[in-house]
Amino acid sequence: MNNIELYLKQHQDKSLLRFLTCGSVDDGKSTLIGRLLYDSKMLFEDHIAQAKQETIKYGTVQNEELDFALLVDGLQSEREQGITIDVAYRFFTTEKRKYIIADTPGHEQYTRNMVTGASTSDVAIILIDARKGILTQTKRHSFIVSLLGIKHLIIAINKMDLVNYQQEVFENIKNDYQKLASELNISNIYFIPISALKGDNVVELSKNMQWFKDKPLLKLLDSIEMSFDADKKDFRFPVQYVNRPHLNFRGFCGNIISGSVEVGDEITILPSGKTTKVKKIINAGDISEKNKEVYTKKATVPMAITLTTEDEIDINRGDMIVHTKNIPSVSNKFKAMVVWFDEVPLEINKTYSIKRATTLLTGFVKKIDYKVDVNTYQKEKVDKLNLNDIALCELLVTRPISVDKYYKNHHSGSFIIIDNITNNTVGAGMIIDIIFDKDETDFTTREYSEAEKALNEYIRTYFPEWGCKKI
Repeated sequence: MNNIELYLKQHQDKSLLRFLTCGSVDDGKSTLIGRLLYDSKMLFEDHIAQAKQETIKYGTVQNEELDFALLVDGLQSEREQGITIDVAYRFFTTEKRKYIIADTPGHEQYTRNMVTGASTSDVAIILIDARKGILTQTKRHSFIVSLLGIKHLIIAINKMDLVNYQQEVFENIKNDYQKLASELNISNIYFIPISALKGDNVVELSKNMQWFKDKPLLKLLDSIEMSFDADKKDFRFPVQYVNRPHLNFRGFCGNIISGSVEVGDEITILPSGKTTKVKKIINAGDISEKNKEVYTKKATVPMAITLTTEDEIDINRGDMIVHTKNIPSVSNKFKAMVVWFDEVPLEINKTYSIKRATTLLTGFVKKIDYKVDVNTYQKEKVDKLNLNDIALCELLVTRPISVDKYYKNHHSGSFIIIDNITNNTVGAGMIIDIIFDKDETDFTTREYSEAEKALNEYIRTYFPEWGCKKI
């Protein structure tokens, strides 16, 4: 029993890293994930046996015992066509880390699925077919990775076995991608030549490419330094539910999306701007007259908690609770990079539902500043957005909300757009800047940190059209 408890404790203490695989069609994304799962022994025998049977049934691999892509592609249409359509999430672990993988589709029409997988990822692996080099989808996915603020990008040049493991092929593609990456805001880029099907440089270094001296893919993932310090960021607590089980209790429930909070902290409720202090933090137990509440003095991201306040303040679902000393801006206008998901084009001034965290309100796109051509990264003037278009838009919502810039806080700086008639999610956005009218109040009164100054300086230099005010 002690050994089991020790194992569970060690597993619990491992850091979690989320990554996605993306790239063009047939670049080997599912095969790579299948190989990782197979070599890390995270598959059941019956799962492997089924994949072997279907390898024979579909004839997807010649002279091979197993098609590793069938270990990931779960939809019948995916198995029959040999492509990925939906985002497939898989879990595996190593001695150092736990991983959640998002296998995203390569077809252009499923770019919206790729955006979904990338929105929660820490690392992106873009696969490039060694025979084809950089394609349109490579550019599209690279731009989306940059747009979503993923800091680490691994370029896996796959199918090296089909080009006789030539170093020259690898170096040429690497040089071409470095020219492409110079136009993007990506901090760390790693290049690895691999063969997902044969296992070269996936878990162990390949004997067929002795000219490659860096780490294989799995060891690189284990060694990437990630800053898992979300609890040190600004405190943001979107209210999900007001809990009133009896006359003597009124609490505010939700998940902490960033930062931490302690009993006695002075807090502000947005958008009203009213202030109070935290009286109690309840993180477990059943709030009723018969059950005893379980209290804690401090709560951090991503805990689900219930807060009570010292003063009776009107707080509702969709309100944002923050530290009084660290208040975001409040406005009903903002600029955002919007990715359009729907086959029905986005129309200017058409009313949509805008959902940010627990806040749901009505709004519309007031104007489209420009659309980004993902092939050339040039900006184009347009009056509507079609499926998979990416554009800088100005949005107006019906009432003020607390707003963080996406590059500062992904959770409170992003939103989805919902069609009011079909109830489909038709777009997603990342808030770039906040717009204020002369009579509006900006609650931001604190001094800017060095990190924020550096970020604003970067935006002013490279994206002057975003309109950041000089500090």
